[in-house]
Amino acid sequence: QVQLVESGGGLVQAGGSLRLSCAASGRTFTNYDMGWFRQAPGKEREFVAAISWSGRSTYNADSVRGRFIISRDNAKNTVYLQMSNLKPEDTAVYYCAARPEYSGFVYATASGTYNYWGQGTQVTVSS
Repeated sequence: QVQLVESGGGLVQAGGSLRLSCAASGRTFTNYDMGWFRQAPGKEREFVAAISWSGRSTYNADSVRGRFIISRDNAKNTVYLQMSNLKPEDTAVYYCAARPEYSGFVYATASGTYNYWGQGTQVTVSS
């Protein structure tokens, strides 16, 4: 059992920055791939970013590339999403997710490959 708890969401003006954190507890965090997804009301859940268990590989959605950075600190069992130059279209509930390591970091964008999910944290970007 792995429990994930997101924090760091809030209200920010367009162009501002915010850092989300996801703290993991339970089974080993080190050997898990981690991802961030988001969902706005009435819309499908959308992939944002992912990082392999080693931190060697990352992948970002086109919509956030160049603005968001995913990172992890395995010693602290924590993954981060540093968000910069935020836009109103970034407004959503952001979810942290974990899966046991996939060889080759395949299917990192697929929500169905992730076994554990956090409760979500709201990010609202005003114009």
